[in-house]
Amino acid sequence: MSSPYSNAPRIDVLWLSEQDMIDAGVTDSAACVDTMEETLILLADGDYRMAGASANSHGAQINFPKNPEHEGMPADGPDRRFMAMPAYLGGRFRSAGVKWYGSNTENRNHELPRSIHVFVLNDAVTGAPLSIMSANLLSAYRTGAVPGVGVKHLAIQDAETVGIIGPGVMSRTIFASALSQRPGIRHLKIKGRSAGSTQRVVEWFRENYPQLESVEVVETERAAIEGSDILIAGTSTSPDGPSGFPYFKREWIKPGALILCPAAARFDDDFITSEEANLVVDYTGLYSEWFHENGPDITYEQLLGIPGNRWWDMSVEGTLASDRLVNIGDIAAGRAPGRVNDEQIFCYSIGGMPVEDVAWAYDVYHNALEKGIGTSLNLWDVPALK
Repeated sequence: MSSPYSNAPRIDVLWLSEQDMIDAGVTDSAACVDTMEETLILLADGDYRMAGASANSHGAQINFPKNPEHEGMPADGPDRRFMAMPAYLGGRFRSAGVKWYGSNTENRNHELPRSIHVFVLNDAVTGAPLSIMSANLLSAYRTGAVPGVGVKHLAIQDAETVGIIGPGVMSRTIFASALSQRPGIRHLKIKGRSAGSTQRVVEWFRENYPQLESVEVVETERAAIEGSDILIAGTSTSPDGPSGFPYFKREWIKPGALILCPAAARFDDDFITSEEANLVVDYTGLYSEWFHENGPDITYEQLLGIPGNRWWDMSVEGTLASDRLVNIGDIAAGRAPGRVNDEQIFCYSIGGMPVEDVAWAYDVYHNALEKGIGTSLNLWDVPALK
């Protein structure tokens, strides 16, 4: 694909505000699932690059000390960090980009999102910026759509009941993607932390999805898990589960269930090593890189409890055969088997990768161009230095 800048020194950048992003289709869950399916196949094919020596790094993160020596330096706190997530994606995208964000749980006390994201999309040939965009919705909807690819290929066709543990923004976008793939969903069970916030989420689901026949609050993780065809583990902490993570005990899991794990989840090792558990990951390279970046002394508990990290540790230890971990991209491409009967239980670990942001940013950017959405900002007419 030729660069749009190959014969022109002038560079204009398209600025897309959050409303521009909405108008350009960033919240279209069904379309995002299709784009994420393409992305995950390209990952499995190897047509991508991320940071790090192996090109599989999640990104670069700035953390702060608990007791800073320098005046004005932020102190460590819950989810306080800055992070850059760069990537290149091939296929029809052939673009690079970086998501940059700051995060601080205390933001919620000031009516701000925990993380505030921007994304820069670049021409992969010249490196010139194509667009700078508001990226909170970009990140949220691609995060929801990657599990949606799992729903497309791994959920039973007549799925009716979804159980959510941790009904935050991530669980809401995952539910939207799940419903786009299984429109027969009619029942929702929600396990939240506090009665007030959980009831507000219930009302939100009832208002936004009037086709649901029941939306109920349940008091335990077990109640959310039992009888659910699709399960969403959407929290990193739990007062009930071992190690403080939501616990999916084998006896509670319905035959045929799909368990989506974009956050913490605890399974018994004997279940994971059994033939009952079908283990799927978004991409094995990510878990390998996390292992090598952090070393064997960093436990999966310290890596936010994403279960794919535990499975990778087990494969390195030799307690789990490495070929038990199947890339969802290989299933989507037809190179690996997915569901073959309605009794199989699938556990799908999702770590999240910047190639996904590049893909969805690319599509939203081109939607914006076609619809004349956004504000053109001039970088230069002729560069002062060449």
